[in-house]
Amino acid sequence: MRPQKIIRTMVKDASPGLERFRAEVMHGLRKPQKELPSKYFYDDRGSYLFELICTLDEYYIPRTETAIMADCIEEITELIGPGAFLLEYGSGSCQKVRLLLDNLDNPTAYTPIDISGQQLLQVSQELSADYPQLEVLPVCTDYTGNFELPVPGGYCARTVVYFPGSTISNFDPVPAIQFLEHVAGVCGEGGGLLIGVDLKKDPAILHRAYNDSKGVTAAFNLNLLERINRELGADFELDAFEHYAFYNPGESRIEMHLVSLREQEVHLGETTIPFHMGESIWTESSYKFSLDDFEQMAARAGFRVKQVWTDPQNWFSVHYLENSLLER
Repeated sequence: MRPQKIIRTMVKDASPGLERFRAEVMHGLRKPQKELPSKYFYDDRGSYLFELICTLDEYYIPRTETAIMADCIEEITELIGPGAFLLEYGSGSCQKVRLLLDNLDNPTAYTPIDISGQQLLQVSQELSADYPQLEVLPVCTDYTGNFELPVPGGYCARTVVYFPGSTISNFDPVPAIQFLEHVAGVCGEGGGLLIGVDLKKDPAILHRAYNDSKGVTAAFNLNLLERINRELGADFELDAFEHYAFYNPGESRIEMHLVSLREQEVHLGETTIPFHMGESIWTESSYKFSLDDFEQMAARAGFRVKQVWTDPQNWFSVHYLENSLLER
């Protein structure tokens, strides 16, 4: 009988606590343009709704990226090479990474990093069962901050970060470069970054993607207020706000907002937050790039583009970047 595998799970739980959640919400709602951090979308219900969004016909990103990955998987895994330590930022349900794990040459370990602890624990256990030779080392944290990474038990030839879904689009330009600089430091010498990047396209396609006919994206957006009510004791009336998403061509980004439908006041602890009719809370940005735009941004962060793959319509791209910081 084979010895039972010891699964190391929840190596480090550095997820934001309630005090940090409250402080960041209060800070955002006091700004002239009220805003909320999009990372707080992903409580259990928010994570479920996002997975549902990824199945919608209008939301082209998941199926387009998946098709690129499937068509080019041999080239991608050859670039990554054998014995890689694979880290995934914002791992979610860990469905996308399975194509890589099925095709990589003897990966040393896999670390999913996500803010939703319950989902992270469940999918890590499933992966450990499905890939018994792979060391799975999950970390529950806000990956935009500083945190300690686990150390694999075996030898790793290189560290490669996987960042799919064009999540990099949710960062404003300066924080995006800072985040990529952090990733370059994590990858180290000889390391790489496999990243999905959404491309500029017909604004009508973008509008449909963020305003789906079933209202799932609207429910996802409004769930953020429901979470604030539940966890922080606020009194947002959800039917007094409406989902609003539009493409801003001057900034090459989708903006997602929650718009107040009337004059009202919201209470959070002892703080009263007034809203005028039509005033919005900015909840997310999603920037769209040209290939040159992204290559220049990556270069400023210390990465060199090794290879790029796109779909036939040039709606989406997958980049393999090499760390070039040590060449400077």
